[in-house]
Amino acid sequence: MKTRIFLINLIASMLLIPATNTGLAQDVDSVPPVVVKTLPEAGGKDVSPGVVEIKITFSKKMKDQSWSWSTAWKDSDPQSLDKPRYENDGRTCVVKVRLDPGKTYGYWINSQNFHGFKDEQGRAAVPYLFVFHTKAP
Repeated sequence: MKTRIFLINLIASMLLIPATNTGLAQDVDSVPPVVVKTLPEAGGKDVSPGVVEIKITFSKKMKDQSWSWSTAWKDSDPQSLDKPRYENDGRTCVVKVRLDPGKTYGYWINSQNFHGFKDEQGRAAVPYLFVFHTKAP
């Protein structure tokens, strides 16, 4: 499952990010932000149901009040209990949700159509498919 999610994200990023001029040097500060960590872990199959905080950590500080939590398919997103926010590090976006038992959830963190997650310089984050499954009762 994790390999499949990785391949989907790799293909999506190749299709959605314009080609860069390979003759120019790049550095971390000049490229778009990427997701480096999720909580629960992407691809997890034994996430505890109930009220939890979902956390998405990016490779760099992000623009506050800017995000795109997009459903991956119909009814793939959990019930939100609060507005998303960034932690003090400016890299980790948190949203409190209610997770039902025995269900697969999925978000696009940015997507082909939605680009709300942006770094402080306004560069949209590379789209990331975030999927996990909760434990059955």
